[in-house]
Amino acid sequence: MIKKSFGSNWWIVLMLGWMWMNVSWSSETTDESFTEMKGHIDAINETLTEVKNTVDKLNKIKVSGYVQAQWQVADGDGIASFAGGNFPMGVHQRFAIRRGRVKFAYEEKFSTYVVQLDVTQGGVRIKDAYLRVNDPWRLGLALTAGGFDRPFGFEISHSSGLRESPERSRIFQTLFPGERDIGFQFSYANEMGPLHFLNAKFGAFNGTGIEANENDNHKDIIGRIGVALPMYELNMALDGGVSLYRGKVRNNSKYYYEMENKTFKLDSSASNQWKYHDRTVYGVDVQYYADLPYIGGFQVRAEYLIGKQPSTEKSNAIYLGTDANTPLYQREIQGYYFKLIQNVGTKNQLVVKYDTFDPNTKVSGADVGASGSNLTAADLSYTTLGFGIIHHWDANLKVTLYYDKVTNEKANQAATGSLAPYREDLMDNVFTVRLQYRF
Repeated sequence: MIKKSFGSNWWIVLMLGWMWMNVSWSSETTDESFTEMKGHIDAINETLTEVKNTVDKLNKIKVSGYVQAQWQVADGDGIASFAGGNFPMGVHQRFAIRRGRVKFAYEEKFSTYVVQLDVTQGGVRIKDAYLRVNDPWRLGLALTAGGFDRPFGFEISHSSGLRESPERSRIFQTLFPGERDIGFQFSYANEMGPLHFLNAKFGAFNGTGIEANENDNHKDIIGRIGVALPMYELNMALDGGVSLYRGKVRNNSKYYYEMENKTFKLDSSASNQWKYHDRTVYGVDVQYYADLPYIGGFQVRAEYLIGKQPSTEKSNAIYLGTDANTPLYQREIQGYYFKLIQNVGTKNQLVVKYDTFDPNTKVSGADVGASGSNLTAADLSYTTLGFGIIHHWDANLKVTLYYDKVTNEKANQAATGSLAPYREDLMDNVFTVRLQYRF
């Protein structure tokens, strides 16, 4: 009976076997598919992680910049000018890319890396290259190292993309060419706490600017202490500060000239060679802001500088040379500027600026050119009255029309040779039309 029952149901046995084999094969196929799918998912996750890391890094990069395209016309051909550089011989009008800045900043939680390039018809130059480290305790302390703005006064650190006048004052261009230097600084600025109104910067620098190598072993000390006093209830604010530049200039020759009775007296002692002389500048600056009823925003800015500047016979700028035959001339300098800015509506600004620079306070124009004085055109003072209008086309584009009326101190009427033209006011006024796009 059993054999008969088994034999009559043999097909059931075959079916069960087939089902077992099919289930086994299907299970193996499912395992392989799952493993393959898991591999794809892992690969996608790795790709997404890489993309996220890349996006996170890109989010830390800030790019900004501006370009200034301008047309200028001067009173005379080939003039020396502080309105964007000297005019070539035989030229009294020109187109130029005054500035073409691109700034890259990579920001971490407590540190920042910055590099800024300037692209003009003269080529590509580095304007900034520095790192900044902020304290992790949020005390407002920071260390900056590399090439960056000298921490002196207000106008140096006020961006050329925001400044209302096309150029900085003559005294700043003379004493601090290029605005930047290489070194390090400590700074403090904290909007919270009992010292929220105080800010300070202090550092040591080469003293040669960012485009020149160090030429001696002495480091220059630069610092500024400032205050910010907002008066919200009066719709006004008052800021200001005091600054110090304490440096040295090495005399590579044995020839040294110093003022005595309105004359440069020569000291040719052998001990003068390799001797250091003071380069010291003191400064004070103030900025006043007010929102005037029915008129609009109004600003007044002013700075005053006084000090000593070792330079050369025909230049009152900083001496960067190493020639053992170049005498050093010690001059006492002073200068100042004040600027008025009045908003007209929401898109226009009127600007008036007056600045003066006296490179040798020990003499007047009548002394320059006098027999035996050893004075040159580098000892004449200058004043510049600038005025213009700015139209903000939109948030990025602005148009500036500006006129610089430059007046030089007149030399002695008996002056001859290269000093003869300075017996009268030079034809060196400049009119500027500038378009600026900022992003």
